Amino acid sequence: MNNRKPLLAGLLCAGLLAAACGTSGGGSGGAAAPGPQGFTPPKLAPLAQLGQPEGQLSVLAWPGYAENGSNDPAVNWVTPFEQQTGCKVSVKTFGTSDESLSLMKTGQYDVVSASGDASLRLIASGDVEPVNTSLVPNYADVQPFLKDKPWNSVNGVAYGIPHGWGANLLTWRTDKVTPAPNSWSPMFDTNSPYKGKVIAYDSPIYIADAAVFLMAHQPDLGIKDPYALDQKQFQAAVNLLKQQRPLVTEYWSDYLKEAQSLKNGDSVVGTAWQVTVNQVQKDGAPVQAAVPAEGATGWSDTWMVATKSAHKTCAYDWMNYIVGPKANAEVAEYFGEAPANAKACEQTSDKNFCANYHAGDAAYASKIYYWTTPIAQCLDGRTDTQCVDYADWTKAWTEIKG
Repeated sequence: MNNRKPLLAGLLCAGLLAAACGTSGGGSGGAAAPGPQGFTPPKLAPLAQLGQPEGQLSVLAWPGYAENGSNDPAVNWVTPFEQQTGCKVSVKTFGTSDESLSLMKTGQYDVVSASGDASLRLIASGDVEPVNTSLVPNYADVQPFLKDKPWNSVNGVAYGIPHGWGANLLTWRTDKVTPAPNSWSPMFDTNSPYKGKVIAYDSPIYIADAAVFLMAHQPDLGIKDPYALDQKQFQAAVNLLKQQRPLVTEYWSDYLKEAQSLKNGDSVVGTAWQVTVNQVQKDGAPVQAAVPAEGATGWSDTWMVATKSAHKTCAYDWMNYIVGPKANAEVAEYFGEAPANAKACEQTSDKNFCANYHAGDAAYASKIYYWTTPIAQCLDGRTDTQCVDYADWTKAWTEIKG
């Protein structure tokens, strides 16, 4: 998580999505008609049955998701997997979603832990294939509110196994921000008393945070999904962020740097992850966090199988293992997120961990608008207009930061 900045450097070109998401001609070999998601992926079949483990597995992961003891001898869930399955694991970590897409293009990796701002791009390009969830027994214990979602499934077809999730929280120093805010207004109001002390996330996907604010405060815009913005809605969100720019002291992508900024008082209000809040509180600074009245964006990460993988039985063994109760609990605690497996909460070393991270709280999860790749086909189901795709989000983000 120490640098989850989902920058897009041209991978989500309009051509890629047009080619990958368009319908093909008729006949049994053609792609299915677009469903309500407005997105037709390449026609690929999931693995039908498991074979003998192939003896090796190449894992592409966020830092902290596939620890093998090299960073900390006490943190190792790769070696037990190797011992159980005979699949020798090599791990490559990435720092941004953009980097994960570039690496997946090489065809060298069997599985990837994809955030929602990357998963649709991986599906659209054909780099990952549908998963046969019946071959992943631990899938049965994944929280229902994480299954069959726009960032891990298309038209009812699962493309991965949910792993962990969290919210982008409104965070503030209680000694500097009073009264306790229940709105994102201190971060967006031009008359905010915290001008020059606001810290915001450094990514084009942050445009969705502005859209969430506008959903509540400018309902006449008609925004239903912060990742499905037509040109007028998108421009309103961009304008709001340009208006916010003078308030912002720093845009962060490394949560440890944000923690330091909050601890030092260089920033007093901003967007943060629960792990950041925990770190700052551990360091003794008075910080609180909440999902405010408007709701919040967030992430739900998914393990996905590479279409070109030559080690698919090991890949399925890995997905089943890493979302199993014990491993899922270990990863969640180390990484700082809610585990996807409901039974993982029985395995955490901190018995309050799942309560603190709202792991089984469907009502809390429903307040979160999870990162999803914006595409031209509006994800909110509208067919009478085009939405702004992520390539244009990226261009606008450069303008916003100025």
